[in-house]
Amino acid sequence: MQVLKFGGTSVGSAKAIEQVCNILKQYKPAGKYAIVVSALGGVTDKLIRCGQLAEQGNEDYKSVLQEIEARHLDTIRELFPITAQSGQISQLKKKLNALENLCDGIFQVAELSPRTLDKIMSYGELMSCVIVAEKLKQQGFSATCKDSRELIVTDNHFGHAAVNFVATNHHITQFFAQSPADYVVLPGFVAATPDGETTTLGRGGSDYTAAIVAAAVNAAVLDIWTDVSGMMTADPRIVSQAIPISHISYVEAMELSHFGAKVIYPPTIQPVMSKRIPIWIKNTFAPEDHGTLIQDSADRSFPVTGISGIPNIALLTLEGSGMVGIPGFSKRLFESLLRERINVILITQSSSEHSITVGIHEADMLKAKTAVDSEFAQEISEKRIEPLLVEKDLCIVAVVGDKMKNHHGTSGKLFGTLGRNGVNVRAIAQGSTEKNISAVINKADIKKALNVMHETFFETPLKQVNLFIAGAGNVGSKLLEQLEQQQYYLQHELGLQIRVTGLANSRHTLISEAGITLLDWREQLEKANHISTADFVQQIKNLNLRNSVFVDNTASSDIAAVYHEFLQHGISVVTCNKIACSSDYAYYKQLKDLARKYNASFLFETNVGAGLPVINTLNDLIRSGDKVHSIEAVLSGSLNFVFNHFLNGTSFREVVKAAQDEGYTEPDPRIDLSGKDVMRKILILARESGAAIEMDEITNHSFLPAECLDAPSVPAFYEELDVHAGHFQGLREAADAEGKRLKFVARYEDGKASVGLQSVAPDHPFFKLEGKDNIVLYTTSRYKDQPLIVKGAGAGADVTASGIFADIIRSARL
Repeated sequence: MQVLKFGGTSVGSAKAIEQVCNILKQYKPAGKYAIVVSALGGVTDKLIRCGQLAEQGNEDYKSVLQEIEARHLDTIRELFPITAQSGQISQLKKKLNALENLCDGIFQVAELSPRTLDKIMSYGELMSCVIVAEKLKQQGFSATCKDSRELIVTDNHFGHAAVNFVATNHHITQFFAQSPADYVVLPGFVAATPDGETTTLGRGGSDYTAAIVAAAVNAAVLDIWTDVSGMMTADPRIVSQAIPISHISYVEAMELSHFGAKVIYPPTIQPVMSKRIPIWIKNTFAPEDHGTLIQDSADRSFPVTGISGIPNIALLTLEGSGMVGIPGFSKRLFESLLRERINVILITQSSSEHSITVGIHEADMLKAKTAVDSEFAQEISEKRIEPLLVEKDLCIVAVVGDKMKNHHGTSGKLFGTLGRNGVNVRAIAQGSTEKNISAVINKADIKKALNVMHETFFETPLKQVNLFIAGAGNVGSKLLEQLEQQQYYLQHELGLQIRVTGLANSRHTLISEAGITLLDWREQLEKANHISTADFVQQIKNLNLRNSVFVDNTASSDIAAVYHEFLQHGISVVTCNKIACSSDYAYYKQLKDLARKYNASFLFETNVGAGLPVINTLNDLIRSGDKVHSIEAVLSGSLNFVFNHFLNGTSFREVVKAAQDEGYTEPDPRIDLSGKDVMRKILILARESGAAIEMDEITNHSFLPAECLDAPSVPAFYEELDVHAGHFQGLREAADAEGKRLKFVARYEDGKASVGLQSVAPDHPFFKLEGKDNIVLYTTSRYKDQPLIVKGAGAGADVTASGIFADIIRSARL
């Protein structure tokens, strides 16, 4: 004998029921078939709604009843010819009339007991069962309908009744031994007490019905037909990269279903597991798919079979010094919860016996708080234990797998992955069989947690990185261009799928969780609305995507001021904006500390030297134990360009204007010429070498006359350059007379920093520095005779974008 179960979507429409008939035609005649069916999809929810509205005295329950009636009538009219409809409609009307009378009674007394609710909910399966059985008869099957309430006997725990297997198995075997029909259609979910009162087996109980029948008749296999192609490594609605599980053990399937995998109802497995009856989960709408076969064991290469999660969890913690060494506290805690029929999902206890923590459904937390505090009222009043601590807005995530027991490092990988993504773990539980590791986390983090866990344990070919980019000007546009060009390389060589998920400039903000197409990002951005920096930050945090990186291509102090919000949320920050790292030392230090605390990257290589590895080189020296004695550098590509082109016969004004036209200076060249930008850079290098130094401690030997710096506008500034042309010419001529060249040099030594214009001799490494290049000399304990030199292009959108790109890759691979 073979048992098949068809879920609510599988019988949810006339077309779906016809598909069920087509599936049954593919089965070879092999004795009798038991066909267990659910209510038409969504009908059970409507039935519950009817009862609730009636209890509330709301006559809208009648409208819901009309919807249920119309749904079933439409199905009958689509399935059967007119000549065959009358009998079906007559049976349906009888049930609907009884249902309406029941709801009318609830409306009158304004009370909906669990017993009455079970009776109301039973009508969905009772109606669908008749329709499916009649359709099978029309298709030529030897079919009949049998009410499961006459076969399955339970206690009177309405809503989730316990099965009396001795009586149930007797009824089932006796019925099928005597039934002449080859195909028996049974309503799932419903059962009855010995007195004939209708009970239900819990939501999802149709699966359980099928398993009960399969175990009673020793079926060869239990086929569960649903609307998905078996169990997946994760919920595909949350984890897009989830993959099907072709084979899974009974224990693994129970663990996954317990922890939120909705494909199969958890109690379903127990009856058939004891008889070693395989369960095959198949897709009604894609019957050719393999599905998932649940049996004794499964051979797989991954130690983890699947990951899952339960939302809306509350943690209850009973703690106090009075618990240590005193037996009975655990027993009393669980008994108080049992009396309120509160299901405990997770248990963990400190080794000191000072506290016990359990996880329950959030809906039960107030009831649990009252029950436990009442149970321990005396101990609480004597200050031996604390009142029950209740924490809500939590969820459980779990990894499940038979092979985890013999695979070292699974726990480390799980918690390391969560930690790197800023997911705080509130409680941990691991079964003694080591087939399940569970963690309680904030409910808001469940999507991110499940995705990074899936990446970690199932070796997905690509690690997804989500970028939120502020600034789409010269540097930002070059970065986007490089990201688009390198997509193939990143995916095939580095295993990275880098998506731009957010993009903002001063006028528009574009956010797309699915990713922004880089080929037409300008058009997409122009169509987007503008939101404030605060709203942009909040939306990024609300999305809570895994492996998120915020990229700042601006020079905005407002944006630099919110870096700490990203880092506190586990979001890495990559920036070419020097403001944050050159602001108050306390803020710089806070950002560095937050990055370490929350396992996020804070990378700013392009703050000094654009794409040159200036900061990384310094960091490597410090990390390896070297000590920096001095730093000497030319750190402004624009100033180097200016003084390399300030030759005899050329005015200083002309050279500065040319530098501005080439894009080597800011729109206001005074930002570069004042030396303030160089001050920021040497300050950052000094801090990275270990100095707690502030901006106002740096000496600036300015070469610009005060009138130039204080000019009211950029045009006025250029006029002042003409007025003071003799001053600049004098500086150049003095250097030329000594055979030297002018360079704007930054220096850090013995805890002091300075910047200023210097004349360097031909034997100095700075003398031949050409164009817009930068150069940095590190004199250290290891490089004391010959300084370590980093040299190359230090300005330009391309090289700056490439430096940002490198930092993004660095953060993604940490």
